[in-house]
This record gives sequence, structure tokens and C-alpha cells, in this order.
Amino acid sequence: MKQKIKSIRPFVGAKNFEESRAFYRDLGFEETVLEHNFSVFKKDDIAFYLQDYYAKEWIENTMIFIEVEDTEEYYLELSALNLPQKYPSAKLSPVKTMDWGKECFLHDPSGILWHFGEFFDK
Repeated sequence: MKQKIKSIRPFVGAKNFEESRAFYRDLGFEETVLEHNFSVFKKDDIAFYLQDYYAKEWIENTMIFIEVEDTEEYYLELSALNLPQKYPSAKLSPVKTMDWGKECFLHDPSGILWHFGEFFDK
């Protein structure tokens, strides 16, 4: 393929669309409503589509990895947002160090698992 890939935008679902919209705005994403049941959320150079659709098996098996510069610092910023207190079904897990790098985890209100991590230089 000669064409350069410009972006990748996964489609994610929501158990409660309005709650998920608020969650992602609180997480720092900018929302653009595309239709009454469909939005795109952007932050820096990444984006994803949120749709008002829920299939338990699909949602609970969706994982998205976002590479960050400093996982420890990003975790502190996530913690300061108090998302699990505001969204009781959300869950923030502390940083783990593996042989390849570091990551922390955030479950959104629907159960989608977000990985925020960094790779060790080899």
C-alpha cells in the first residue's frame, strides 16, 4: 500500500449513552455530536466513535491501548479526576510494570477497558 494511514478510530458502544458521553468529556475528550446516538471524541491526535449501542459480550471484551509519555504521571492525573467516585461502575487500577513497559487501566461505565501505558526503550 502506497497511501499513508492518517488515523485509526475504533467504534465503542455504551450501556448508558448519556453517562458515557459525560464520562469521556470528564476524561478530557472533546465531543462532536454526529447524530443523536453517535459522537466522535477527540484528544490530541487520537479519536474514537461512541455509539448508543450495547452488546454485553462485545463491550466487555473491548480493550483500547493509548500510549502516553509517562504512565506514572498520567495515572496521577487520572486519579485526580475522581472518575470512579462520579461514575460508580468505572474502575481505575494502579500502574503495573511489566518487562515491556508500564500501564494502568481504566474501565469506563460500560465496561470497556482502556490501557494507558508506555514502552521501555530497547
